[in-house]
Amino acid sequence: MTGLLLPMASSDIKIGEHTERDWFGFTVNIDTVISSLVAAVLVLLLGFLAVRALTRKTEDHVPTKLQLLWEAVVGQVNKQVEDNLGKVHPYVAPLAVALFFFILFCNWLELLPTQVNEGTHLLPAPTADTNLTYALAAVTMVSVWVYGIRQKGMKGYFKHFLEPFPVLLPLNILEELIKPVTLALRLFGNIFAGGIMLALIGLIPLYAMWAPNILWKAFDAVIGVIQAFIFALLTVLYFAMAGAGHEDHADDAEGHRRQELDDTDDARGHAEAASAEPTPVPAH
Repeated sequence: MTGLLLPMASSDIKIGEHTERDWFGFTVNIDTVISSLVAAVLVLLLGFLAVRALTRKTEDHVPTKLQLLWEAVVGQVNKQVEDNLGKVHPYVAPLAVALFFFILFCNWLELLPTQVNEGTHLLPAPTADTNLTYALAAVTMVSVWVYGIRQKGMKGYFKHFLEPFPVLLPLNILEELIKPVTLALRLFGNIFAGGIMLALIGLIPLYAMWAPNILWKAFDAVIGVIQAFIFALLTVLYFAMAGAGHEDHADDAEGHRRQELDDTDDARGHAEAASAEPTPVPAH
């Protein structure tokens, strides 16, 4: 056993270390910032290319592969938004699409061979850093809370913390505060574990490393897609939970209003028909 543990003991695998700089009293992980900017640029580039492909007129009218990819993702997100919110919301759907592609590119950066040496990794996956995942979760949950307040009003939104029983108020508040934590740690844990596995595979001799390296990177690519989709899906579900009940009440009120208008129109029609009938003249 000792002989088997020696290579692991002699290897210098450093987990969770980043290139840091102190700016204005804050410690900034430079590698995470650079990787996040690269992922953001890729999302913007994909958006511009997708717009160009969607607006370009071709003679055969055959959609490009990029157009098919974009339409598939946007269509699936719109379907999830419509199923949960009752309609395609103009803010929720673009937010979920942007989160999906941004997180996807962040996850896939880990698959690129950008590690120069043991101490320099040019483009590590920024989602393997809790600073980014907590920031994404915070933006998501603040947007959800603002959406819920705008949909139900301040009193109506905070009223749901007392449901179904007021005694559950502390638990409901705790659940709401835990949501961003679990949302962030779920993404971080899966991507961070993938980075550890790649580091462990790097300990295998070169002549035998290529096979597990290819297999794991293919598996890790799929995991990156799944985690991006889960984050976007949970975002949509949280928006649906924040606005739950409002759409139903609005639809019921709209239905009652339309029913009243229909009843009024029917009554008016019957009255007009009755007034249009000739009055019988008595026989002399």
